Amino acid sequence: MPRSLKTEAVVLRSIRFGEADRVLHLYSREHGRLGAVAKGVRKTKSRFGARLEPLSHVALQYHQGSGELGTITGVDLLRPHARAREEPYRLGVALIGAEAMLRLFDEQQGNARAFEALTRFLDLVDGVVSRAPLRPAVDPLALSFQLKLLWLAGYLPHVTGCAECGAVDGLVGYSPSAGGAVCAGCANGAMRLAPDTLAGIEALLRAPLADAPALGQRAAREALAVITSSYEFHGGFRLRTLSA
Repeated sequence: MPRSLKTEAVVLRSIRFGEADRVLHLYSREHGRLGAVAKGVRKTKSRFGARLEPLSHVALQYHQGSGELGTITGVDLLRPHARAREEPYRLGVALIGAEAMLRLFDEQQGNARAFEALTRFLDLVDGVVSRAPLRPAVDPLALSFQLKLLWLAGYLPHVTGCAECGAVDGLVGYSPSAGGAVCAGCANGAMRLAPDTLAGIEALLRAPLADAPALGQRAAREALAVITSSYEFHGGFRLRTLSA
């Protein structure tokens, strides 16, 4: 990666650092995950502060020093996504997607398809209608985006046939170690699922983010369980935002 660069990026996380700075975790189009210090952004007269809020889509000037963290030297705001931050339900959906991106794509190597999916997801979150009292974790857009990220990361759950024996009928559960759905004969130790759940997961995978179908309450909960078990098995992590 060059010492100085210009790139589009999304602010995934912002952490206070010292008296006036912030440490930012970003995902960029060309260079993947970036960590950077934004100096002085917590001062009232900062040029950059309002442009580097979490979820902001920016055009970034970045310099990599000798340490792990680079420095933000310039930034233009492309899409603020203020609407996603203004309403608790929308914010919950957005933060789930941001954390999933942060954990699944942690390399300094660009993935243009993942970046485009992230920016499309945030554009759609701005218009999400609250489904409270349902949790943001089971929102169709949140489920659809996470499944697509698993696909892009190489962990796509196979749900159209038994991942163990290939049977296409009688699927009753999900096994992260097998990589997908399993039939009754191969379901020893697998997570049991309702018949509608696997069809719902397949529909979420096939549909564009903008057309993510709403699942029934049980199917949505079980789809979320499939996603979280995939995180735990393939990445060894859990998303903190999913427990909120």
